[in-house]
Amino acid sequence: MRLRNKPWAREMIENNPHIVEPNPQSYKGRWNDLFGNDFPLHVEVGTGKGRFVTKMGEKFPDRNMIGIEKFDSVIISGVERLIENPMKNVRLLKEDVSELTDFFANKEIDRLYINFTDPWPKNRHAKRRLTHEGFLQKYAEVLKNDGEIHFKTDNQGLFEYSIESMTRFGYKLKNVSLDLHQSDMEDNVMTEYEEKFSSRGMRIYRLEAYL
Repeated sequence: MRLRNKPWAREMIENNPHIVEPNPQSYKGRWNDLFGNDFPLHVEVGTGKGRFVTKMGEKFPDRNMIGIEKFDSVIISGVERLIENPMKNVRLLKEDVSELTDFFANKEIDRLYINFTDPWPKNRHAKRRLTHEGFLQKYAEVLKNDGEIHFKTDNQGLFEYSIESMTRFGYKLKNVSLDLHQSDMEDNVMTEYEEKFSSRGMRIYRLEAYL
């Protein structure tokens, strides 16, 4: 995906520290202090333009939602959403998912969402997939003992790879769907990509994983 440069984005991000936390390391192990409550902590890795994380925050005000995205020109859309519709239970981090354990303590997160991540189809790029064992190890560290990963994609190859990678690592799977929008799942919140792909009749694959 080619990113359109938005030179004004960084300044807007820096001017809204109540939306994009500038020092996430300082809240490691105490994110509930930032939110001022004891609600469950849910994190979306690779949050993109922020539609999912903001819709979830709106739909579930009793959950603390954090979206992580490393590109200024992408996360800025989420910033604009939260400027227009402020939510006390939603924060964004302009960080790299590979540094997840720098921002979250052991067993701190209740749920992780991985939505429509880059499939990195070439074998030599497998370590970049967000369901590669290197990332799964980080997720296992920060997830609570009863925590879950909720994963959605339109890419069948990535879905099959993820099932294999997760089960090999030791994750158990449940609520596996090979065609989400033909299932009976309730309360599904769509991302931008999901809305676009499903409107074209494309299958959406989904699973939940836990240790």
